[in-house]
Amino acid sequence: MASKKQIVARGVAIGGGANIPIQSMCSIPFTRFDELAKQALQLQEAGCDVLRVALPDEASAEPFRKLRNMLKIPLVADIHYDYRLALKALEAGADKIRINPGNTDKTHLKLVTDAAKERNVPIRVGVNAGSLEKDLLEKYSKPTAEALAESAARNVALLEQLGFDDIAVSMKASDVRMMVDAYRIFAKNSPYPLHLGVTEAGTLRSGTVKSSVGIGALLLDGIGDTVRVSLTADPLEEVETAKILLRSLDLYDRGIEVISCPTCGRTTVNSIELANAVEREFRDIRAHVKIAVMGCVVNGPGEARQADVGVTGAKGEYVLFRGDKIIKHISPDHILPLLRKIVEEIAKTKE
Repeated sequence: MASKKQIVARGVAIGGGANIPIQSMCSIPFTRFDELAKQALQLQEAGCDVLRVALPDEASAEPFRKLRNMLKIPLVADIHYDYRLALKALEAGADKIRINPGNTDKTHLKLVTDAAKERNVPIRVGVNAGSLEKDLLEKYSKPTAEALAESAARNVALLEQLGFDDIAVSMKASDVRMMVDAYRIFAKNSPYPLHLGVTEAGTLRSGTVKSSVGIGALLLDGIGDTVRVSLTADPLEEVETAKILLRSLDLYDRGIEVISCPTCGRTTVNSIELANAVEREFRDIRAHVKIAVMGCVVNGPGEARQADVGVTGAKGEYVLFRGDKIIKHISPDHILPLLRKIVEEIAKTKE
């Protein structure tokens, strides 16, 4: 049920069967531009496909232009309420804008859609459970999935009435079930690309769980065209979490995938420490390489033979294996450097 319609932002296709781009948002304001630029470049390097920044005032337009020119990925301007900021963002080279059309009167909205159409810039209709229209709150008595879907349809219609259909849609809520149901309702009758996310999902742990449940449920239904994992954490964690989420559904074929057992009384090495070190130390690998870190010979290599390379604990040492074949025994002190050499060789052949 992926969208039939496709939009394109600076060469990145969203919807229409394209690969699912990972999005994130910078957490640093334009008043601290050097820090913001550093963060944006780090996110780009980490694998963020589409990056969003808040544009709170007209003074931010020029640094927005500067930042956009530093990046290779699309830069999205997040606009709240003021149509003039949307126009400034478009003039500054925004590759996409996020706005709620219902917050702008029709005359001003037409100025925005005309400017966006002239530049071939898509608009994301962003509907949020915390800011639903008053009449919908009265109709449904509280925020509901039906209210979110109706609000999204209403806001899309405002753009369509102005002859604009280069649209993506999001319906975010911190309530996972509400968010999932809203997308399911809306997706039945809409061709537009859907931006998935659980807003205000929480900290690294709770936000990861809520986002994985909500986004994952929809992707398994075939619903969704781009994702953002919203976390109260470093935005780099959003990108890494999204990569793992998509990879678990065979929707992302880049980066390392760690296969590891939960450990038990048979474990004679610190495989927990090694598994975390592998996930942390090999983030720079771009090819999809599966690395198994197992606690004992019962689980490895047998249960992890599908990995490209693996290690398992055995009598206080690690055993390095590939497929069913054991290569050598290694002390814990030497395992990471050797693993780095092997993983880089595998990555080179895959690239």
